[in-house]
Amino acid sequence: MKFVPRLLGRHIQKGARAFPALILTGPRRSGKTTLLRTLYPRASYHLFEDPDVVSRFRADPRQFVEDARTPAILDEIQNVPEVLNFIRADIDRSPKRKGQWLLTGSQEAPLMQGVTESMAGRAAIFQLAPLSVLESPKVSLLHGGFPEVVSRPSSASLWFRSYVQTYLERDVRAVTAIRDLATFRRFLALLASRCGQILNKTELAAPLGVSVPTIAQWVNVLEITSQIIVVPPFYENFGKRLLKSPKIYFMDSGLACHLLGIESEAQLGRSPFLGPLFEGFVAAEIAKQQSGSDRTRALYFFRDQQGLEVDFVIPVGDRGLSLIEAKASRTVRPEVAGPLLQLAKSADRYQISAYLVYRPGKTSPASTALREGVRAIAAEDLKAALGPPFHPRAPKRPK
Repeated sequence: MKFVPRLLGRHIQKGARAFPALILTGPRRSGKTTLLRTLYPRASYHLFEDPDVVSRFRADPRQFVEDARTPAILDEIQNVPEVLNFIRADIDRSPKRKGQWLLTGSQEAPLMQGVTESMAGRAAIFQLAPLSVLESPKVSLLHGGFPEVVSRPSSASLWFRSYVQTYLERDVRAVTAIRDLATFRRFLALLASRCGQILNKTELAAPLGVSVPTIAQWVNVLEITSQIIVVPPFYENFGKRLLKSPKIYFMDSGLACHLLGIESEAQLGRSPFLGPLFEGFVAAEIAKQQSGSDRTRALYFFRDQQGLEVDFVIPVGDRGLSLIEAKASRTVRPEVAGPLLQLAKSADRYQISAYLVYRPGKTSPASTALREGVRAIAAEDLKAALGPPFHPRAPKRPK
């Protein structure tokens, strides 16, 4: 597949100029290795899933680090987290040398614990998600944004089947001791069917015959391996009584479609899950574009006990809020802007921007004024709701 410039590339290069090390996390097959090897083609490369590499490292860790030609890419370091201690020692001997260690990992929470303990102040940290619509026009609701699926959509079903199996056997068992993988697969499909709903662990546990603590553990596994997005409720109540549980979305809509058995546009169009899947697609695009612009992820939803609900609330700047509704319809009508306007009226202490994100058809305008104060936009135009626009471009090669 031809390299697709990533939103995060420029920020990674900036981070490498400011820190001795950088750590790039994100789900498997999201393009972490490709991005680093394209940005730094002259860096030495060491894959810590290669048994020979792991064996050499564990035989003499200090010598391995000393012999590595820097800059060095160390790939999938969650398999040997102790490497961080030896890299820290190397950095401390020459703290002014920047961009020497380029690390990737697929399990964010365990890695972050190691970074906090070993690499504080020494490493810039980034998270790479699958491709967004800003990075490739081939990203779609049906197939998602994993680079290999985007490049070969005809093989999507086989790719996702293999991905789930590999993910279950490697990442999940590396994080926690899941013995009944068949039940965990059923849990994945069940969770996909609850996309966009309030997380109810008891409701998930009952049909699977497992305990609520087990469901909590499994949700945590998916979150720390960057497979799902947990969206909390917005913390300010605007004088209303709020629900306190989060919503759950899959980071990749293609994976969610696969888990639900949706393999074609025709099936997707008829599916009762079309609306929630599109809502999850929008959630993932917001998260991707925030991380791709090197912003802290800030994504919430709003629902009160009187039934007022807005899909997404995004803090913008000091006292700004973007309110976003996601509708899978090809046609939008003014009345669907009602919840946005109602919440905007209650949140009068903020500067409010309101958007309805929908799926415009071939003859539909991509952006239009829906009602006063509310714009209807396509997912490709979400950058308008997140702050200043940013467009990826090919990385500069080192001279």
